Amino acid sequence: MKKNYLLFVILVLSGAILWGCATTSSNANADVIGTLTPVPSDFAGQTNPFGEEAAVAGAAVFKNNCESCHGRQGHGDGPAGTALVPAPKNLALLQTMAGDDYLFWRISFGKDGTAMIAWKDVLTEEQIWQIIAFIRTLE
Repeated sequence: MKKNYLLFVILVLSGAILWGCATTSSNANADVIGTLTPVPSDFAGQTNPFGEEAAVAGAAVFKNNCESCHGRQGHGDGPAGTALVPAPKNLALLQTMAGDDYLFWRISFGKDGTAMIAWKDVLTEEQIWQIIAFIRTLE
């Protein structure tokens, strides 16, 4: 009887541990992007005026300014990004969920509480749009 009880306790604890891991994993996946902050009205509805052809120029701007944190393919795995908490966003995933207006606003003004700086005083608006065109090519 004692063996059955011990086995039961082990199974219950194992189940609780697995459930906790599954819940943590699920929450971690949700936090990869999380809920996107609404775009301020000054930026809402903006679309890239340069189109897909700007992606080539955007690749160079991205390489020089974003790749160290976000990685070559934008997965948030750049060499400088590995030490950041929170980790840089996976731009390949983010670009499937966010509009041009969100990306332009977030790149321009950065994000408080993260290492994402405001690029509006470093890059021109055209360069930011070029980066967005490049981000749209990421998989």
